[in-house]
Amino acid sequence: MTTGAIIAIVVVAVIIIALLAFMLPRMRHKAELQKRERELHSRRERAAEEQRAEATAREREATEAEQRARIAQREAEAERAQAQLHAERAGLHEKGMADHELVDEHERDRFEPVMDRDNDGVDDRREDMTARHDRDDYDQGRHDERVEQDRPARFNRDEEPAPERRDTPAR
Repeated sequence: MTTGAIIAIVVVAVIIIALLAFMLPRMRHKAELQKRERELHSRRERAAEEQRAEATAREREATEAEQRARIAQREAEAERAQAQLHAERAGLHEKGMADHELVDEHERDRFEPVMDRDNDGVDDRREDMTARHDRDDYDQGRHDERVEQDRPARFNRDEEPAPERRDTPAR
């Protein structure tokens, strides 16, 4: 090998070493930046996943809380209804309209004189049945009277009302 070739090889080697000395820090710096960028990207991904998981958990908790609130509201409404029911029953007891709940069947004779609410001497539960029976008797009597006299009754509830008379002065 000739000296010229050796010098050429040495020059090429020096140039390569100079280039490496000059380029190596830049390449290291660039590699470091890429490494940091990848690390930051992975941290961002982890943070986003954690935030999404937290958001999902909070949304689920909010939905459960809303459901518990609806249940509590329904329970409060039910309690309010129960309170109103008891208040109504108390009113019935105060007025003596629920005495039949307080007195057993075998005690009816003993308490009957004081169970009459309107003081007419008739048990009000029986009075309702008697009034209905009396009304039926009245209607039957009117029918019998009409048949006996062979003419229509003066007042008949079953027929249409007679037209109003216009010859009377208006007041």
